[in-house]
Amino acid sequence: MTLSRRDALLAASGAALVAGAAPPPRRGLDDQRVPDLGTGRFLNPVLAGDHPDPAVLKDGADYYATFSSFDSYPGCVIWHSRDLVSWQPIGPALARNIGSVWAVSLARHDGRYFLYIPVKAKPNSIFVIHADRIEGPWSDPIDLALPSHIDPCHAVGADGARWLFLSGGDRVRLSPDGLSTVGVPEHVYDPWHYPSDWVVEGFSPEGPKIARRGDFYYLITAVGGTAGPPTGHMVIAARAKSIDGPWENCPYNPLVRTRDASERWWSRGHASLVEGPAGDWWALYHGYEKDYWTLGRQMLLDPVTWTREGWPQMTGGDLSTPLPKPRGGQAVPHGMALSDRFDTLALGTRWSFYKPSPTEALRVAADNGVLTLAAKGTAPVDSSPLLTIAVDTAYRFECSVEIDPGTTAGLVLFYDDKLYCGLGFDAKRFVTHQYGLERGRPANPHGQSMRLRVTNDRHIVTYDTSGDGGRTWTRFDRGMEVSGYHHNVRGGFLMLRPGLYAAGQGSARFRDFTYRAL
Repeated sequence: MTLSRRDALLAASGAALVAGAAPPPRRGLDDQRVPDLGTGRFLNPVLAGDHPDPAVLKDGADYYATFSSFDSYPGCVIWHSRDLVSWQPIGPALARNIGSVWAVSLARHDGRYFLYIPVKAKPNSIFVIHADRIEGPWSDPIDLALPSHIDPCHAVGADGARWLFLSGGDRVRLSPDGLSTVGVPEHVYDPWHYPSDWVVEGFSPEGPKIARRGDFYYLITAVGGTAGPPTGHMVIAARAKSIDGPWENCPYNPLVRTRDASERWWSRGHASLVEGPAGDWWALYHGYEKDYWTLGRQMLLDPVTWTREGWPQMTGGDLSTPLPKPRGGQAVPHGMALSDRFDTLALGTRWSFYKPSPTEALRVAADNGVLTLAAKGTAPVDSSPLLTIAVDTAYRFECSVEIDPGTTAGLVLFYDDKLYCGLGFDAKRFVTHQYGLERGRPANPHGQSMRLRVTNDRHIVTYDTSGDGGRTWTRFDRGMEVSGYHHNVRGGFLMLRPGLYAAGQGSARFRDFTYRAL
């Protein structure tokens, strides 16, 4: 007897409950996992796939979040929620490539939205953009000329003075309009230090976030290193009655830490405290899924309680089991479909370029079910691939590809321009990409048009080709194992992304891109 997918999930759920384990997640668009279990409970992550360094803003009944987008442009996609569990994208805030975007700060002040953006570039700096509506349009970036700090957090004192808190326990004053600095950074906080025998990546105090509750300002900081050992990253807290300090470290530090590599979530940190719809408190932070550094850092939701002395405590444990949803909120349609019929171009939400030039967007257009991508460079290494996101530990994506004479195009799993894999073709031969290199070129029997399929089944990658639009498939004679395509090998804090590329001369036309979780 063959079980339907629904019956199989129900059977698995029952077995898991008997065994005391978490039930499988619900499935949504493209069979992606959905955090809301439909039972008044949710299962982390609340945003799967690479959503690192969450910057969260409560704006009335609405919540907005954005993330480090590094070398992907358009970047800093704004997400919206009304219950902290279900999230949907609004669109990108940052159009122009100003460098590799690290942990940002999203704020609203005097009716205007601000996004403070640290970048790794030449030179490093922190920029600010602003908008009167969260949907934009956002201003052009303004350089605040802060080359020695990352991870800003906007905060306002009781006297109305505006500040950016920075990595390392520093801060700098902002002008009243928030678009320039006043004076130079000053050191105001010495973070709590973990015991010397803990296994961490390094002290690296970063990601400061300020929250106000009652008589206190709470300063939440990440220490221990963002990646490296699974037990390294952690969340600590301090508080003060004035934005000027002095800051008292929490006696219960760390508030969150992965204590053992057997836990489901590794390297948890970069937390934001936020008041929930019903007035209770929650923390949003990131973590790596056990054994899946390749998926990047995913956004997690953790309930917060307060001690009698007024200290926050995060009570979700290792976040491996379902938790009660925040009370009082409204669900929004969760996530987005990664499959794309290419009737319009979802640039910035579904698709982004890697390290684009100022004119990169002119290379691509989508209309009537066809995405046309002008060729550039010689291979994925220098062609600025068009990338999407992966949100599952096992998935498959496929697309029909048609090329001009002189064009090489295909599908990739792309970490960065030195670490990627995939399969492409020109009119006569295939080209395989492995470890960021171009390899053997067996004969191509399909000519200038074929359908390609890439399967990443828990880091085991296979390729299939079809000359009849996907009715029949032939396994390509090259399999790969990609568990090492991640930050701890290569650096950069990125994820392994599905993508499309076109190199050489002419253009490639892509049709019917489908993504499906397995």
